[in-house]
Amino acid sequence: MILHRWLAIRLEAPLISFGGVMIDAISDTRDFPSASMITGLLANALGYQRTQYQAHQQLQDRLVFGVRDEGEKFNSKLLDVQNAKIAQKDKGWTSWGVPESRYGGGNTYNSPHRRYRSYRTDANLSLVLRLQDATQAPTLDDLAHALDYPARPIFVGRKSCIPSAPLRIGFVEATTAYGALKHPLATVNPKPQQNLPALWPLGEGPDHGDDCNKIIYLADLRNWKSGLHGGQRSVVLGSVRIAGGMG
Repeated sequence: MILHRWLAIRLEAPLISFGGVMIDAISDTRDFPSASMITGLLANALGYQRTQYQAHQQLQDRLVFGVRDEGEKFNSKLLDVQNAKIAQKDKGWTSWGVPESRYGGGNTYNSPHRRYRSYRTDANLSLVLRLQDATQAPTLDDLAHALDYPARPIFVGRKSCIPSAPLRIGFVEATTAYGALKHPLATVNPKPQQNLPALWPLGEGPDHGDDCNKIIYLADLRNWKSGLHGGQRSVVLGSVRIAGGMG
């Protein structure tokens, strides 16, 4: 098997949002980050503009990553209820560059616009990633440099989710994402005796046995030209135990 170089990243913040399926104005958060969220985080650090959809798409298509939950509050969530009363002449910012207005008549303007947004609280996760076509730009070293010196402020999910600490941990070598997640240098807080919840792509580690809970189809791929999510990948939900310690 081929030994790959992986970039280890820490995702730690008082509030983190990993996105999920949104129904009307209700948005939940996943337990683990999506491929599209990691793509957006890295693209923001690299200084990509929103209109550079091809660069975003190529980055997402090259990503191979696994993630491990380090915290003891794995299922802790916070629901933020947002209310805004919007008058007929008020306009709001949109991601497509055209201010959005509210339309209607009668008593519709007496009711607030209400949204529900979920967050994970006090989350701490370790992520390992590599890039297919490793010599193509951006390289893994380019990503590491961008995380240390980001072109714009970094947030983990939504703009209110400011990291608690620098994201870059360092580099490790392993044949698979599962192997990289077990590496003692892929975390800042090794717990060699504890099985930790984890996710890795199918084919990047075991798909049966004690460390595997189930295989799922995860709809977390974004079409960056249309701005819509469309596409899924097979991942393993399981657990990993860090090999050894820091010495």
